[in-house]
Amino acid sequence: MTGGSSYVITLPKDWVESVHIKKNDPLGVIVQPDGTLLITKNTTGDQIQRIKNLEITSDIDPDFFLRNLIGIYIAGYNAIHITTKDRVTGPVRMKLREFSNMVIGPEFVEETESSVLIKDLLNPLEMPIQNSLKRMFVIVRGMHTDAIEGFIAHNSDLISDVIERDNDVDRLFWLVARQTNMILHNVHLSKKMNVNISEMLPHFQVARIIERVGDHSVRIAKNAGKISTSIIPDEINDQIRSASEGALTAFEKSIESFFTHDLKKANKTIEYMHQMEETYSLINTKILSLPVNLAVSVRNITDSIRRSGEYSADIAENVINYEMMRENNSI
Repeated sequence: MTGGSSYVITLPKDWVESVHIKKNDPLGVIVQPDGTLLITKNTTGDQIQRIKNLEITSDIDPDFFLRNLIGIYIAGYNAIHITTKDRVTGPVRMKLREFSNMVIGPEFVEETESSVLIKDLLNPLEMPIQNSLKRMFVIVRGMHTDAIEGFIAHNSDLISDVIERDNDVDRLFWLVARQTNMILHNVHLSKKMNVNISEMLPHFQVARIIERVGDHSVRIAKNAGKISTSIIPDEINDQIRSASEGALTAFEKSIESFFTHDLKKANKTIEYMHQMEETYSLINTKILSLPVNLAVSVRNITDSIRRSGEYSADIAENVINYEMMRENNSI
């Protein structure tokens, strides 16, 4: 203790040397939610610039290269510097353009015959994670509704549009995953975005579940496309529409409970999905009366409806788990 109101903290030498701290360098001390202290060299709160250097060979598989780019983006790097000993090949440049269209933020800033520099120009503060989740929910809810409508009305244009919209959901999910990793690397960013580190995992988990519901909407659309010229009995269509409305109700209520921290609504959503099991059993029994070529696709559609509802129950369970982490709550 030095004086009456301050203390001297001795820092480990290995850590000081690893982060290149010198004599008289200022350090920030941040109190964490659990009472522990975080010591950081970043006293200004500026975003940490992380650059990923990626050296590739001329014979690299283009799809493998694209997957690496997406992985780097999700990891939270601010810039990607791609180099090759030869010239950048045509297929690689095509994947670079595809990558730029698939994600939010990165743009080409420098390009030569043997190198490309991509930088993220998006300010994370301009895309709050809560807004991304709400946008994902709106898109996926519309995808599911239109996939069922396209199936019942034999509307091939609507079916194709559902499949295309899945790209928008992926872009938002990758952005949420990216922001999660960025916050884990920079505690100052979590304060600026008004999201505690402990809150990031539930948000990421819910985003992942919403993305999976979107995948099932695509699955419904693709199976609907396979039998778009076939006639399905009205009774089965009505039951499928009813099951779909039930799954969407659960989806909407689970998202509402997440953003309003409503434990009772989350619990009712879980119980509601248990009650829906009988509806799915009745539909599957009716499907057995269809010709085999129709029964397989229709069963895939009803299975995706059921899985969408079950994912909604998973969101509701996440709400309960998440709320139990908070100090002040009532049931």
